[in-house]
Amino acid sequence: MENPTAKSTDSFGCPFDKLYKDQTIRGAGLTVLRKGSREAFLQQVSTPASNRGFAVGVSTVPGHARRIFHEHHATTHVFDHDSVYIRSLGEDYKADLEAPFDFLLLEISPESLALIAEEADLPTVAALNTITAHPDPVLANLGRALIPALEHPEKASRLFVDQLTAAIGTHVVQQYGDRAAATGSRPRKLSRAQENVAKSLILENLHGNMSVADLAQACRLSRGYFIHAFRETTGMTPYRWLLRERITRARTLLLKTDATLSEVAIACGFSDQSHFTRVFSNIVGTTPGAWRRNS
Repeated sequence: MENPTAKSTDSFGCPFDKLYKDQTIRGAGLTVLRKGSREAFLQQVSTPASNRGFAVGVSTVPGHARRIFHEHHATTHVFDHDSVYIRSLGEDYKADLEAPFDFLLLEISPESLALIAEEADLPTVAALNTITAHPDPVLANLGRALIPALEHPEKASRLFVDQLTAAIGTHVVQQYGDRAAATGSRPRKLSRAQENVAKSLILENLHGNMSVADLAQACRLSRGYFIHAFRETTGMTPYRWLLRERITRARTLLLKTDATLSEVAIACGFSDQSHFTRVFSNIVGTTPGAWRRNS
């Protein structure tokens, strides 16, 4: 028989009839919610441990307070404007919520946490540090930019939501990633054969048509493992290595042919001469035209 109270509270233990804000939107593999209540005292919220990952909350209004019950003690916290909390959803949670609140919530699964770090080229993290009522105006400003999309999801640009949630996820991992939880892992490097396969495929596809997933599959590795192993082995990311090889080929063409800068750019996989000049100057320290004249 279905539990009659099963649908009376949301996934964070808040009673639906006490929420005047209950909005949800998804982007970049993350779930963003907005929860608000005008109640001076909300009934005690309680959620059992689950494998949902981590919750990140940003208070958009000051004055909210909560008394959190731990195993052997309780702590009281008052949230100022732009205060943030992070907690693991893998632990039981019980708290008394006092004073009205308006929170932007980000739910991050363990899989999304790993993917955020991988896509942002950050060290792997296995968990987020627990904090409560910690000021973070950067995260608050990023979160507030999502409010119009939460209020009118049918009008929101999917590209905008994806880009902004990706930026939010990257900030959270950078600032609060628990790298201690990932320590003890052995350095990951490619074997000589895997390194040769990866480099050969990159050289055969200087225009960048080979994806990281393709390279990883050719080396019989997962995407995340390959990125870190390639960097450990070569000292740079696959894309950075690709750029370096493009510049190496460009130098040869600049020295041994009469091709124009635009022709060299296209031959080496750059989108146009401007892109070529920008990357060449960044790596070599001078423009391709000046390098050709001086060489």
